[in-house]
This record gives sequence, C-alpha cells and structure tokens, in this order.
Amino acid sequence: MAAGGSYSIVEYFGGDGGHRCGYCKHENGNFSHGMWSHTMTVQDYQDLIDRGWRRSGKYVYKPTMNKTCCPQYTIRCHALNFHPSKTHKKTLKKVNRFLSRGEMPVERHDEGHEDSLGEIMDSAHEEGVQPPRQDPLKIDRSEVQDISTSPDTDTTNSAAPAMPREDAAPAPEEKTPNVTPKPGKGADPSRPLGRKAKDIRKERRLQKEQQKQQEAESSSVNPVPSKSSSNQPKSLEEFITESLPNDPLHRLEVRLVPVSFEDPDFLASYEQSAALYARYQMTVHGDAPYECGESEFKRFLCDSPLEAEMAPDGPEVGYGSFHQQYWLDGRIVAVGVLDILPSCVSSVYLYYHPDFSSLSLGTYSALREIAFTRQLQQQSPKLAYYYLGFYVHSCPKMRYKGQYQPSDLLCPETYTWVSIERCIPRLEISAYSRLSENAHEGDACVLKELGRVLVLHRRTVMPYAAYARKRKGSNDEKEVEQYASLLGQTCAERILLYRA
Repeated sequence: MAAGGSYSIVEYFGGDGGHRCGYCKHENGNFSHGMWSHTMTVQDYQDLIDRGWRRSGKYVYKPTMNKTCCPQYTIRCHALNFHPSKTHKKTLKKVNRFLSRGEMPVERHDEGHEDSLGEIMDSAHEEGVQPPRQDPLKIDRSEVQDISTSPDTDTTNSAAPAMPREDAAPAPEEKTPNVTPKPGKGADPSRPLGRKAKDIRKERRLQKEQQKQQEAESSSVNPVPSKSSSNQPKSLEEFITESLPNDPLHRLEVRLVPVSFEDPDFLASYEQSAALYARYQMTVHGDAPYECGESEFKRFLCDSPLEAEMAPDGPEVGYGSFHQQYWLDGRIVAVGVLDILPSCVSSVYLYYHPDFSSLSLGTYSALREIAFTRQLQQQSPKLAYYYLGFYVHSCPKMRYKGQYQPSDLLCPETYTWVSIERCIPRLEISAYSRLSENAHEGDACVLKELGRVLVLHRRTVMPYAAYARKRKGSNDEKEVEQYASLLGQTCAERILLYRA
C-alpha cells in the first residue's frame, strides 16, 4: 500500500499460450504472463519492474524467460556515471548543427528506440494475450472494506498481515490522479555558452520567481551543464548544449507534461500528439490507419495505471506517467513517454515526425532522458537509474541498448543486477541464462506463505487464506500460487488480486 493509503489492484491472466514474437517473428514462440492493472502505486510498479515486469498501457506483462523464443532482460543504465560514446557525441552534434544552422543530414538512421513498437505491442498485445477492452472492475472507494471490519469474514487462525484503513483502496475507474505533479523547470536551450554554473543557477532561480505563474503548467526539462575541470571530459549536459548560439535558426523546447486529462497542457497538445503518433506508426512501422487511431493512442500511451504521487523526498515534478514533448519552432516533433518512479526514470515509448528521422531522434531522446534522470537525482538522491526497457541479445538490432554504459541486466532467477559486461559471454552461449554468478544465491522474495497473499473479493480486502476458507471448493489455488510466485512475497502481500 502506498504512503497515501492506496492499493494496487490487478487481475491476473496467466500465460500458458504462445503468441507472435515481435523480434524474430515466430508465430507462437513468445510466452509471457500478464495482468490488467486497474490502478498501481509507483512503488509497487518499481518493485515489479525490478522483477522483470513491464507495462503497455494498463497491461503489465512478464516474459517467460526460460520458454520464450527471445528472452527479454530488464536493463538499466547508471545515469550518474554515464559518459556518452563517440556515436552518442556525433548524434548530439548533428542535432545541434541542425538547430544552429539548419543542416539536415541526408542519411536516414535511428538506432535509439527502434524496438519500441516491438516491445509494447508485439510482445504484449498479440493473439493469445488479450486484455479486456474496458476496465471490467468497478469499485467505489467508500465500499471497499478491510477484512477486520467485515462482519461475515472468518479470520480465525489467519496469517494475515496488519491491514490498512477501510477506505484505502482506490476506485479503478478514476483515470486521473488525486494529485497533479508540479511541473519542473529547466534551462533555456538557446542560452549562450561559456557561462559559469553559478551564474546559470542564479539565473534559473530568478526565472523561477519571475515566471512561476506563466509557466505553472509547463516544463522545459533542458539540462543545465555542469562545469567540468580542465582535466575532466565534458559532461553529457555540456554536449547537449554545445555549439548553440544566442539566436539559433531553430528553437527546441522540451516540455514535461503529466499524463492527465485534467492537465491543461496535456489537453491542449493531445490532438497534435495523437496525430504525430499516427503519422509515425504508419510511416515508420507500416501500420494501417485503424491500428493507430486516437483510441489506440489513448489506450497504449495515455491510459496509465500509475497513481500520481508527491513525496517529501521525491522530485519536484512528482512520480507518475509523463509525456516529454520536443517542440521545434512551436510544433511537436517527438514525444518520449516516461514513468518517473522512486528509483528510476523508465522509458516506455518514443514516437517522432518521420521527416526528422535522419537526426537520430531515438538516440537523442535517450540521451536527453538520461540527462533528465540526472537532473531529478539532484532533487531525489535515490532516483539514480534510467531503465531502457528490455535488452534482447538474441536479436542483433536490439543490442544497441547495451551501448548506454555503465549498465546492468536483471538476472531472471535471482532478480539481482549484473553488469552487462559479465552477462554478454553467457548470452553468447545461450539466449537464456542465469546471469548471477553466485550459485548459492536465490530469489530473496521467493513465495513462502501463499495464505498471506492479498485478494479483493466482494469489495473486501482479505488474505488468500481467509478467501479460501470463505470459498470452500475453490479451485484457483494453483493460479494464485503462480501469480504470487511471479510477483514475489513482498509485492503479493501489498497488491490486491481481484477475485470474482
């Protein structure tokens, strides 16, 4: 349960049947387990992605690693220690030359997010994995009650944990968060070079005071370059802003908007953003118009189960789902869909205007998102990682994610992080591998007590042990055990599993 008193609520769908793989195109070789998340706290989702889960809209799925044709390993980059490679520097310089002088490269090349469609559509929404078209569960917050206040529930000898207050469970039909995160503030991307970091910080403080009202709902999340000593290599932030004159030919502004239909900036840019998504899908991925219409855009990239949350030790923008919009000369040319979580910024998807493909916007946006993670870490020290989704070593075109160094892969058996350099030799031998080198290490959150798994039955929160007694003859124990094993004991005792 979140600090604010909310539960995550899910419906589990299992995952016995295979479906089409978006990487190797095998017709029924992709296996995963899935669940529909009606609502989810940011801490629960953080813990889930640290066990190999990933979301597509409100659908949350976990590849069956030892069975699927193309094993997908969760990958994270250590944002604070990241240094751009030679290729990354070339991309940043290419974009800056375009902004400064209008130079557009002839070649069409984008390696940054080329896998995004495969991850969130092919892996999660193929035949055999069909989440419901509408939220089937409707719960009024005031009607959900704690088991301790339910007069008809037998709790004798129950192994239930201490239960939260009666009104804790959220109403899944509430699609907008209770708290709208405060927008962040960034630097002016057209600022002159050569100024001291102290002067930049002073100017930013003044801008915050002077423009607080005008920019209350907008965020230009542009990085502030840190001053490097003469014997230190340039920082990522310095490369991003390098060579930009006072008056560039093109003006790029990066805005962060919360994914909320009650946010005025999100609403004002919604139609333009949806149209850009459709154009990208049809041009880059060959979708038919009906496959990338407004309803599909909303379902995959705007409907998020994450509850917006503000925390005293969190970033100023808060936690939740966001669209990071790239505005070029007053129009949106790219959008990065992000989840800001307690320990990381998680990249969900990127779409951009096909006319700008030669600028390598996938790589550029990933670098900007790493810089953004570093910016947030200054406000929230534990937020130090950038998650790039899944690394698929068996698919050569997916290996580019390993170029964002230093990075780790998640071991599919111990759920511990292992440096990618130590993983590659194992993955060269076998597409699936236990990455942890410690033969005695196991899953620290392995399921031990099925009875303590929390379920939601008839609007009442109860441990599975009490539910099983109440539902004598119920034959769902095997399914619940599979679900809880995938979540781990800790998450299974916090997240509510809906039982009809």
